[in-house]
Amino acid sequence: MIDIRFYRIYDIGKEIDLDWLERALSQNYFTARTSFLRVKPKSIMVEAPPLLIRMQPFQVEREGRSYELGVVAKVYDIGVISFCFVHEDPDADLKSISQKPIFAGQKGLSEYFGQYLRTLGEIIKPHIRGYATDPDFFEDYTLYITDRRDDSVDLVPVLMGESIKVSPQMREEITRNSLSYTTDDLAVLSWDSGIICDPESPADILDLIEFANVQVLELRYYDRELTRQMHKMYEDIERADQLSWIRRLHTYHSIMGSLMETNAEISEITEKVKNLIKVTEDVYYARVYETALKVFRSGQWSESVSRKIEVIRDNYSMLSDEVHIQHSNFLEWVIIILITLEFGLAIWQSFS
Repeated sequence: MIDIRFYRIYDIGKEIDLDWLERALSQNYFTARTSFLRVKPKSIMVEAPPLLIRMQPFQVEREGRSYELGVVAKVYDIGVISFCFVHEDPDADLKSISQKPIFAGQKGLSEYFGQYLRTLGEIIKPHIRGYATDPDFFEDYTLYITDRRDDSVDLVPVLMGESIKVSPQMREEITRNSLSYTTDDLAVLSWDSGIICDPESPADILDLIEFANVQVLELRYYDRELTRQMHKMYEDIERADQLSWIRRLHTYHSIMGSLMETNAEISEITEKVKNLIKVTEDVYYARVYETALKVFRSGQWSESVSRKIEVIRDNYSMLSDEVHIQHSNFLEWVIIILITLEFGLAIWQSFS
């Protein structure tokens, strides 16, 4: 049996009150709050479990064969929508998939993801103020799940989505992130796909991998937003430098207010993203989650965000120093003028 899951995750720009959204949708749609099933509640802590919405399945034709894909959407409180297309084939196994990959690289599924994004947007947009999404900015991932581990199968073609001969170095790079809890299970994570072999339901592992993808998407999103803010900041400073000193000071104050607001907002939300989920007592699940974050390069995006926040703070400090210097210069001129006036008045009175 093979269960293939195609994930695509989008940012919608605003934090969401999931309790309120669930109440608003529950009368017309099937909704539920996701939870981890095979671990103790305190082993994995999620402050706000995502809201699950089941949507209508669809069929797609490929090479004369019809495939049915189920659709599950999840809404996260940090402002993220995750879609998962699910295809189950009870007659397939990893060997058959390696010989003939299905929808490799999610080819042919983009239009369906776009359709479901628009459909879900129409459903939840009336309930979310400021709803907006960019259909071209997303994180995608594909998982192949089977109930039987077969070490005789070459997993590289499955993970790559094509049957080609790869170098030993590339093979090692693709399969290096392999984890097992028992001799019967296996989890192999690559940068855009993974394989889960587990005789029991691996639902918790799938959710952990999805959480990791959500975090990476949000770090990418705020890295992009910080880049935009930095470009705007430099343009605003350049324009301010061409103004008279009084107007320049006023503009500097406006820029500083904007920088302070940006810094506070993004620092708060990125901290929330990093703490979206905490895996504490379950050692194996913690390793799976940490490996997923490493494979998806979460650390690089987090460092990029931190560097850009630091640059914004440095520019705020420099502008603040410049404003203080200008204020000091202004006060010095006021004092000089007052002294001059007083001296002139004394001379005038002496001649009078």
